[in-house]
Amino acid sequence: MFETATPHLHSIRDLIRFAVSRFNEAQLHFGHGTDNAYDEAVYLILHSLNLPLERLEPFLDARLLPEEVSKVLAVLRRRVEERKPSAYLTNEAWLGDYRFYVDERVIVPRSFIAELLRQHLVPWVEYPELIHSGLDLCTGSGCLAIMMADAFPDAEIDAVDLSPDALAVAARNVEAYQLGYRVNLLQSDMFASVQSRHYDLIVSNPPYVDAESVATLPREYLQEPELALGSGDDGLDATRVILEEAPTLLNPHGILVVEIGHNRDILEEEFPDLPFTWLETSGGDGFVFLLRKEDFNRV
Repeated sequence: MFETATPHLHSIRDLIRFAVSRFNEAQLHFGHGTDNAYDEAVYLILHSLNLPLERLEPFLDARLLPEEVSKVLAVLRRRVEERKPSAYLTNEAWLGDYRFYVDERVIVPRSFIAELLRQHLVPWVEYPELIHSGLDLCTGSGCLAIMMADAFPDAEIDAVDLSPDALAVAARNVEAYQLGYRVNLLQSDMFASVQSRHYDLIVSNPPYVDAESVATLPREYLQEPELALGSGDDGLDATRVILEEAPTLLNPHGILVVEIGHNRDILEEEFPDLPFTWLETSGGDGFVFLLRKEDFNRV
């Protein structure tokens, strides 16, 4: 199909139609920046042609050079045949207006915490200038650490990950945002390397997929680092460590924010005495919890 398509595709409109048909035919799975075949096709085509991602209409019927068509088709073909997430094909991922470099060494950034950081965690953080120290646990590409540094300009941020490969990607993003003087990258198994430190704010988007779900993940997700996905039988092994150790690292009035996927019911059943505050996000109020230092003191 891809081999015979080139002579019949002349415009971006043609390519979009062709891509959507092939994506639907292949029953691709979406969820790494887009959630449907059309948006994914538009993104890949505009990116491949070095066109602005937010302006499709002026270019829809522009005739393309044969080499441009071939370039786009090569990317579309890889998306279909390799089931590679688009972010790995373009080496970029977006969280709102923030662009990050990504490759197969890190999970593709997608976090409801990013939405909350863009809002400066209001109303839970009343005065952003009072956040002087922050920790991004399981930082991956460094995206949340960078957004923390932007949201709280008086804070020094530690960004921790077990994977040296992930930290290499994070270093590239930290450098791109010129935040090397405020974001410290640390290789650590959870809190092991920061036991002597204390923070006003700790955020984490740890692995939280349960074993049963990991076993049935679509091929797109299986191309991400396994270390960043699964976390024990019920998906909460990393979260348990966080709840056990984070309280000793929080400053008085410090805040802990953690994303846990679809595990709210299990978590609340296991920790009935913790007064979780569930934060409202675009996905609902069951994916990110907040606890304050004093909440742990009541248990």
